[in-house]
Amino acid sequence: MSNSPQTEDKKKPSGNSPSSKTPRFGFNLYWFYVVIAVSLLALSLMDFGTNARETTWVKLAAWVKNGDVDKIEVLNKETVQITIRKTSLENNPDFKAVKGKPFGNGLNEGPHYYFTIASVDKFIEKLDTLQKDVPENLRLEPEYKNSEGGFWPNLISYLLPVILLVVLYMIILRRMGGGGPGGSQLFNIGKSKATLFDKDLSVKITFNDVAGLEEAKVEVMEIVDFLKNPKKYTQLGGKIPRGALLVGPPGTGKTLLAKAVAGEAQVPFFSLSGSDFVEMFVGVGASRVRDLFRQAKEKAPSIIFIDEIDAIGRARGKQPSFSANDERESTLNQLLTEMDGFGSNSGVIILAATNRADILDRALLRPGRFDRQIYVELPDLNGRKEIFKVHAKPLKLDPAVDLDFLAKQTPGFSGADIANLCNEAALIAARHNKSAIGHQDFLDAVDRIVGGLEKKNKIISKHEKKVSAYHESGHAAVSWLLQHTAPLVKVTIVPRGNSLGAAWYLPEERQITTSEQIMDEMCAALGGRAAEEVVFGQVSTGALSDLEKITKQAYASVAVFGLNEKLGNISYYDSTGNADYSFTKPYSEKTAELIDQQVKKMIDEAYVRTLSLLKDHRPMLDSLADTLLEKEVIYKEDLERIFGKRKWEPEELDKLASAIPEPVAAEPSISSPEATTEPAA
Repeated sequence: MSNSPQTEDKKKPSGNSPSSKTPRFGFNLYWFYVVIAVSLLALSLMDFGTNARETTWVKLAAWVKNGDVDKIEVLNKETVQITIRKTSLENNPDFKAVKGKPFGNGLNEGPHYYFTIASVDKFIEKLDTLQKDVPENLRLEPEYKNSEGGFWPNLISYLLPVILLVVLYMIILRRMGGGGPGGSQLFNIGKSKATLFDKDLSVKITFNDVAGLEEAKVEVMEIVDFLKNPKKYTQLGGKIPRGALLVGPPGTGKTLLAKAVAGEAQVPFFSLSGSDFVEMFVGVGASRVRDLFRQAKEKAPSIIFIDEIDAIGRARGKQPSFSANDERESTLNQLLTEMDGFGSNSGVIILAATNRADILDRALLRPGRFDRQIYVELPDLNGRKEIFKVHAKPLKLDPAVDLDFLAKQTPGFSGADIANLCNEAALIAARHNKSAIGHQDFLDAVDRIVGGLEKKNKIISKHEKKVSAYHESGHAAVSWLLQHTAPLVKVTIVPRGNSLGAAWYLPEERQITTSEQIMDEMCAALGGRAAEEVVFGQVSTGALSDLEKITKQAYASVAVFGLNEKLGNISYYDSTGNADYSFTKPYSEKTAELIDQQVKKMIDEAYVRTLSLLKDHRPMLDSLADTLLEKEVIYKEDLERIFGKRKWEPEELDKLASAIPEPVAAEPSISSPEATTEPAA
């Protein structure tokens, strides 16, 4: 296996190679900003002019008596600063600590000492008392100051806040511009954020890595073929489509298909998301669109891929005015102009992907812009087989694993779901210390993904467990006895997620549904509640999801698909999506009442039919519930043992068909059962 740990160890570089060395600590420009800020703060707190020391009044009195004091200053009426005479500094060793300058050589000019006073008047009074015997012309008179001076401290105190604001502003600009170290992105904010894949940065994914999308691959491969062999089309006068829109549910492989185009086309490929055009500044989105197409034209022929284009392609004026976005609409207008305006975009092909094509602007979807809409739908049975084969390649599988059965067991799964299923199966196998992934691991992974986490320690009373067993047995029995229901795979009463039990079916692959099939499916969904009423004489809240399902089915049958006799061939479905913004219903109150009546009538008929079916097969229902209580999980074989072979199975239908003589010259009618009946998948 190519991704095994042994293979990776062989690929590791030797100890002498540069790549094996311990990586150095990378330089970050933000550390430079921090160092500057801390340095400026430290400089502002330093005193460049003096080396003043704190002292007391007693020492000052002694210095005054000895004639050592040259000047006394009162700062802000609270601090007394003392300057010592030069002769005393030079000759008296008591002043050695304040003799020199804090930086450099020479005498400290002062002030040399300071102390704090409570009152200026009391200080003057004490100073006068101290100098009462000194002649007036020789007395020390205090000088008064209101602030402490100094060129550097004052300059830094003024500049520090300004510098810090400038640094903060630069950081904010870099964040908004989305750039890395190396300068502000103020002038690059309107540049395109598209990632360019070319010969230097190639994509390894090809069309061989894309499975289950054969029709979509044909459409996209034609675009790639045009880029490789343009003369094949241009010599006949044909033109390649300007753009292709990939539409489909999430997880179906739209982005994977675009990656395969990038890997196959071997031309410059610009990839970005629709949200990359959106910015807080007005006009940035339109500027980025212009820059993107400018780069694509310079490297033509080239491809531009815009993922989730609905972020900027939402229809203009379709939503209410209070949620309008002028910036998004201006970006869309610029995109429309660049795709098909007066300018020439020859050699530039646009690919886009979305799962909400119904909300896109009609001008974006017209021919000349997105000429083709490629529908990437959920894979069918054959598509799921191919997807399983792709994702099973790197897995270590047990020979007993049947990928065909797994494809049948996963209806409605997208490619992303199948990838998750394979990974979950590998994790389950590793959890049980297996050397290979077995068939049961895949089944457990399906249960885990669809039903939720198994809760073996959940506290359930005996009565609840019995009700749950009869509920699930009712589902299984009705689905086994009716023709148009999906074949059963297994039934369990082991709690998973929020449910106390579950029944797993194998639905057939069909594109249309008849009213008989809808009725049988509703009866199967009501089988759980009907079994509770038949056995216990009362119903519980356990049928919530079943009731939600059949109610939606009934309303769809009556109001959408036109399958009701009373309403006739009328559908109130709005495919344009405008009904989401309408405050009125497309029918009258009388019609709404009729719809409610027909829905209730349809559900009541299905429930009565289900009750009758379970009462007629009550012994088999009890036997099935007892088996389920005993084993907790039962399979198709257990139902065959209790109910007998299901006559609606494909092999039984083949026997019935072989027993009926064929008409001599009659073709099967569209409405005949033989023509419309399809074998179960």
